[in-house]
Amino acid sequence: MGPLTAAPAASSAPKAAIAARQAGYKKMGAAMKALNDQLKSDAPVKATLVAAAQALATTAREQPKFFPAGSGPAAGVPTDALPNIWTDRANFDAQMAKLIGESGKLVVVANGGNAEAIRVQAKATGATCAACHRQFRADT
Repeated sequence: MGPLTAAPAASSAPKAAIAARQAGYKKMGAAMKALNDQLKSDAPVKATLVAAAQALATTAREQPKFFPAGSGPAAGVPTDALPNIWTDRANFDAQMAKLIGESGKLVVVANGGNAEAIRVQAKATGATCAACHRQFRADT
């Protein structure tokens, strides 16, 4: 009888992609919270609104690369990403493009400084996030 060996660990590439995308989504969530907190205040700080919008947009542009083939639930790493991200990739990519577009608009509107316009665009951006979660995330 040979020596006992541990089960093979999840490949480092899927694990790294999953960790990176989870960190990115946490960053986006924090930016959205900061934005909404400012919009609820009596005197929103424009610089904070702009910084949150920029963080959201920058991170949104990075997220698509963190969904390579093999980084879904079958990778053996805990993830809320549903398998249909990879089987319905055109739809997923379209949703990601919509998020990138809406978050880019949010930066433009935030730079304008009109709290009501920012509120409207933040809601549109959040709705884009929610629509993608409903289709492609297990824990919504």
